[in-house]
Amino acid sequence: MIDWESLRAIVLDIEGTTCPVDFVTGSLFPYARQHLGALLSQADQQAPLKPLLEEVHNAWKQETAAEAPAYSDSQDPLALLPYLQWLIDQDRKLAPLKELQGLTWRHGYQSGALSTPLFADVAPALKQWHQRGLRLAVYSSGSVAAQQLFYGHTSDGDLSGLFERWYDTRLGPKKEAQSYTLLAADLQLPAGAVLFISDSSGELAAAQAAGLQICGSQRPGNPETLSAEWPVVVSSLEAMAPSRPPGLR
Repeated sequence: MIDWESLRAIVLDIEGTTCPVDFVTGSLFPYARQHLGALLSQADQQAPLKPLLEEVHNAWKQETAAEAPAYSDSQDPLALLPYLQWLIDQDRKLAPLKELQGLTWRHGYQSGALSTPLFADVAPALKQWHQRGLRLAVYSSGSVAAQQLFYGHTSDGDLSGLFERWYDTRLGPKKEAQSYTLLAADLQLPAGAVLFISDSSGELAAAQAAGLQICGSQRPGNPETLSAEWPVVVSSLEAMAPSRPPGLR
């Protein structure tokens, strides 16, 4: 059970927790796959992208998967496109890839081609928690920039201002307990004062091992069936909270 009396912060996953999985796999990933080439070919982006592209080059050079595109040492940014598109198809959690995806999504969100379809209960829950003094944060494999775009352009308007912190895999892998220890330390809170909500058993187990409170998200369309060993939200984030959480006003 969730100890609401000691709770001071809620950290949310995104895909399968606050929005449908198929928006990420069916809209965001294909959009990035289609528009990465245009991003890489923009002359004014070459200097800002250089550190990210060097990281991708290094990852490609060390790639061990036999089915990956053959490595190219060409310095033409477009030479990286086949590998980047392959990584997207594999849903690889590579930090520079996630940042490059976020840059393509920025154009999509700003142009109106993309809008985040949150589950209907998410915006009311976020606003309610924020009003009651709970600190809100995001921890997702998507880059921080992508997370801010995601919540800045939703079906319920701009909700990005409700969040205090944003964490991506630069913090650490989401299935390692140390990442959640670092997260709680950054929030300057005891681990037990932080609730982490996710649709992934591996992530929940890691957060629990670090001492965080946890809650699973079993949303429609999620590919994984979560264990009954921890609290699970089925259709409403608000259903987790009592009408008057102890100690919160």
